[in-house]
Amino acid sequence: MPTSFAQIRLPLLAVVLASGLAGCASTPPPTGDLSAAQQAVMRADDADADQYAPQDLAAARSALSGAQAAMSQGKDEDARRLALTAAAEADLAFAHSRETLANAELNQRRAEIAELRRRLQSGGDQ
Repeated sequence: MPTSFAQIRLPLLAVVLASGLAGCASTPPPTGDLSAAQQAVMRADDADADQYAPQDLAAARSALSGAQAAMSQGKDEDARRLALTAAAEADLAFAHSRETLANAELNQRRAEIAELRRRLQSGGDQ
């Protein structure tokens, strides 16, 4: 006995609906990426990146603002991309700031060593 349309209608409808729902499913909103970017910008701020790496920090803040705007508009992929860019720029600002501070400390230590050597060569009377 051949199967009628009435007998397969319900299973067919379930398969079509399941396929449609799976097609509509998208990646979750990039709230984690946005949070990570915000934390990276705060870390760079705490490392005085506004003084030692202002361009990198400005790029990070700009990308973070763009990510927040994209997120509020429902553009999750743009928000994710901009959040990752913001985090990378903030990490770069943090690294540049730390490098500048480390170099300043290194130069200070070298100057102290040079002064101590000068004192030792002059007899240490000072």
